[in-house]
Amino acid sequence: MTQEFDVEKIIQDLEKIMPFKDSTREGDIVLIIADQLFYGVVTEIIRDDSRRDEWWHVTFQLLTIPPRRVIWTLREPQFSGREIFTMGGEKRFIKAISWREEEPPAPEADSAPASGAAPAKKPSRRTSHLKVIK
Repeated sequence: MTQEFDVEKIIQDLEKIMPFKDSTREGDIVLIIADQLFYGVVTEIIRDDSRRDEWWHVTFQLLTIPPRRVIWTLREPQFSGREIFTMGGEKRFIKAISWREEEPPAPEADSAPASGAAPAKKPSRRTSHLKVIK
């Protein structure tokens, strides 16, 4: 029994909680959505000179059990998270993760509560399509 993934919805949910980068380079840890979610390390990105358009051989060390090394030939928007693509008829998505600690954005002046004003309500929890597996 296979489970159908709504890749677009998963990406929307992940963008709210994951510190994604806009580009992908060798040494980056990437989140990969395929038939499941998993991490990989980009070990090599080499231009595919056999094609006229810009395609790249991207080598990943998948952080699975057991670890696996794979090479996918992709365009830059595909391995940098700007495009959902298919392989073997299945949707795929790859995006690098930023491990730098970023400071939270400063609150805007309009959103600061006035003195003596009632405290702001907590935002309601949204349901997510992601499941936590323990």
